Amino acid sequence: MQDTLVLDVRQERRKKPNWLRVKLPTGKEYLRVRNLVDQYKLHTICESGSCPNMGECWGAGTATFMILGNVCTRGCSFCAVATGRPTELDLDEPYRVAEAIRLMEVKHAVLTSVNRDELKDRGASVWAATVREIRKQSPGTTMETLIPDVKGNWEALELMISERPEVVSHNMETVKRLYRTVRPQAKYERSLEQLSRIKAAGLRTKTGFMVGLGETPEEVNEILYDLKAAGVDVVTIGQYLQPTKMHLEVAEFVTPEQFKLYEEMGYAKGFNFVESGPLVRSSYHAERHI
Repeated sequence: MQDTLVLDVRQERRKKPNWLRVKLPTGKEYLRVRNLVDQYKLHTICESGSCPNMGECWGAGTATFMILGNVCTRGCSFCAVATGRPTELDLDEPYRVAEAIRLMEVKHAVLTSVNRDELKDRGASVWAATVREIRKQSPGTTMETLIPDVKGNWEALELMISERPEVVSHNMETVKRLYRTVRPQAKYERSLEQLSRIKAAGLRTKTGFMVGLGETPEEVNEILYDLKAAGVDVVTIGQYLQPTKMHLEVAEFVTPEQFKLYEEMGYAKGFNFVESGPLVRSSYHAERHI
């Protein structure tokens, strides 16, 4: 009886609170974006990452495009993107992504990608080609590139950012203590160095991390301090949501009030922009960050 009671309490704790409830995606604009994504055989992190804001963003005519396929070489314990060995490198993808952005009349485009650790340049040449092609087909569109960890391949990083998009982002994902659990193939200090190098190149630098994984407010303060020291301009903080039963469980549903405190902590450290809230994701309201 006691075991059953404990299980019931845990299940109750994991039930999503009201502030995390979102509307199902509907509407004419949502369907238009849905059709364009299907027509051009594009991948979006909105779908692959099970983003709770997909209905809102697609309904507003925006989407975050995921290049280099939809199979990642990493096996992060928080991420819904499929893990495995990618089977191909689609060199026509930059053209298709750019054409879709032109047809959607996107004013600000966000691009991200899976990790392609098996490629010598980590996919950097496709990144550069995609930004070039978007500028060619849609010269009025501004861009944010949310790039993966290059595992210290700084030549690949230079190529990834060589076309100088308006914002370059690389997500830290979690606090230092939880890295081995949340991002076992990444290193906290290496991601900080990657952000520092992006800033040193003279670009607007952005990162995001999740809470609700078991971190403490003191550890959130620590990562904010480290990010400011690395020269980061924009920080996003959102609630971790468990994609499937195979992924890490939610340790805590952080309240909107606590998110507000984290936002205030960030601004007190001097960041240009802090987006902090239960449903915030790194590309959410990205147009504000330029």
